[in-house]
Amino acid sequence: MNTTGLYYEDVVLDEDRKSATRPVTPADIRAFCELTEDFHPLHTDAAYAQSRGFPGLIAHGLYGLALMEGLKTSLKLYENTSIASLGWDQVRFILPLLAGDVVHVVFRVTGKRLSSRAGRGVLTEDVRLVNQRGEIVIQAQHAALVLTRGPAGSD
Repeated sequence: MNTTGLYYEDVVLDEDRKSATRPVTPADIRAFCELTEDFHPLHTDAAYAQSRGFPGLIAHGLYGLALMEGLKTSLKLYENTSIASLGWDQVRFILPLLAGDVVHVVFRVTGKRLSSRAGRGVLTEDVRLVNQRGEIVIQAQHAALVLTRGPAGSD
């Protein structure tokens, strides 16, 4: 089976997929601060973060969520078949994402249905950001809109 450019019909339910790893650096956290204008001291001052019970700088939860999408996209599963992200649900920041963590994404498609618009299908994905200790840092549900092979699509 083709593992890049998957169409709706190609997607197998409940099959785990895993991304490559990526380190989270203080520079990454700083860049996200600058991009979003969120300079809370948890993200900029290690001593402050430690005073709040963390071992050091923590990344923004939304940085982790964005990284989840990027790591999932790096697999190129829907490289030419993705239409849009329909949104994220049930987002849970389970553990802090720390500077120095090395993370990857594990996800599986847990549901799929044809869209009301011909030629499109909706996938429901369970997505987890996992650190180097095998701990789930962030977990969420994602809905993605992808192309079907034909105008009507089929299950």
